[in-house]
Amino acid sequence: MTQVVVDISVSLDGYVTGPNVGLDNGLGDGGEALHEWVFNGTAEDRNVLDEAFESTGAVIQGRNLFDIIDGPNGWNDEMGYGAKPTGEVNPPIFVVTHSAPERTRLGDRFRFVTDGVESAVAQAREAAGDKEVVVMGGGQICHQVLAAGLADVLRLHVAPVVLGDGTRLFPAGAAPTYPLDLVGTVSTPAAQHLTYRVKKEKVSWATS
Repeated sequence: MTQVVVDISVSLDGYVTGPNVGLDNGLGDGGEALHEWVFNGTAEDRNVLDEAFESTGAVIQGRNLFDIIDGPNGWNDEMGYGAKPTGEVNPPIFVVTHSAPERTRLGDRFRFVTDGVESAVAQAREAAGDKEVVVMGGGQICHQVLAAGLADVLRLHVAPVVLGDGTRLFPAGAAPTYPLDLVGTVSTPAAQHLTYRVKKEKVSWATS
């Protein structure tokens, strides 16, 4: 069965962007450090990126992230997703949103889902075939998928940086909790690549 993988870079203090995110500042102030492993990493970092790209059959993302990557300073037409240019057919991207935009700069590779994250996961599973569905961000969508019990794998790329503020991956207040098993690690100077299996147990709520 197709796996749903939440895959995202995060700071040591739990942020997936720095503060002051905007269309011209997609990763926020200082947030570029989160993706240093992508652009200036080692051969091991590149292998992590290549393996993830090759195993991806469909992508899920939120509307805020879409607006940034479809903006004038976002992805170009040859970008696969993230930082992986291909020149081949790129995986379809399902954008969770309240309403679809009238037009997009990057064409028809985006499919807009207006009836919730569960529907996005179901549609992405169908499109992915025997490959993975990758939930790539932003932080709110990643956590929604985890909290709803829809994820099979959590893959974190922990960058050696403390951002202090920005977009959290995990809410500061009470939120659903879910047990994890560590099943893979790759350690480089630029990131700790941690892969967890999400245990399919009943979600509980953390109140502290």
